[in-house]
Amino acid sequence: MAVGLRVAGYQMAVSGAVSRNRDAILAAIDRASAEKADVLLTPEGSLSGYTPSFDRGEVTAALVAVSEHARKAGIALALGTCFEEASGVCYNQIRFYDSEGTFLGFHSKILRCGSLTDPSVGEINDYGVTPLRTFELNGIRVGALICNDAWANPECTPMEDPFLTRQLAGLGARIVFNAVNGGRVGGAYSREVVWPFHMSNLRMRAKASRLWIVTVDNAHPTEDPCACPGGVVDPEGNYLVRAHSTGEQFFVADLKLD
Repeated sequence: MAVGLRVAGYQMAVSGAVSRNRDAILAAIDRASAEKADVLLTPEGSLSGYTPSFDRGEVTAALVAVSEHARKAGIALALGTCFEEASGVCYNQIRFYDSEGTFLGFHSKILRCGSLTDPSVGEINDYGVTPLRTFELNGIRVGALICNDAWANPECTPMEDPFLTRQLAGLGARIVFNAVNGGRVGGAYSREVVWPFHMSNLRMRAKASRLWIVTVDNAHPTEDPCACPGGVVDPEGNYLVRAHSTGEQFFVADLKLD
């Protein structure tokens, strides 16, 4: 018997203001509910802002508000945020909640960006890492990646490519949620190199591992193209849904699994 998941993605203008991000996500939950989606994906750092320097108390309170609102709406979350756990370690996360509001755990970004110098500097020193894992949503095994996890850009990380999509498929994942907050370099290089690199990696890795990949990027600044094409890639490497390259976008797609 075929099973499926109705996914919603929000290409969101992520700001440094937690309250603004919270309100935007609350509105997106309402829209996902109206569209009868099962789960909503938001970009990397979409609640906290893409930074390790956030107000811990404010982000914690916003997280409670967002997860409770999703519970009342019956919407599962794949929520991108930076967050400090009780251990005191800060992680760049996708936090999973089921439709009943139960926290299922988080994926932390593994291929963190950093300089190619020795020692490397950048977010590689800002966030902790946890082992790769999967989660269960509506009886479907899913995984998560954050931005560079999906393509191992050799300009952005000193770490070797561990082919995390392949590892997730080996752990039984059928769908991968990819939260992005891509750097905007602008100009011809962005159009001719960065965007095609991201697109090709999403399509090839989805096909190679027979995965659905759902991606949303940060849309700020809204007048500039995103660094990565948002939307849904099927296990044949084709786009089922493509978000527009600029501005905030909301999409819904039905993922059918055998």
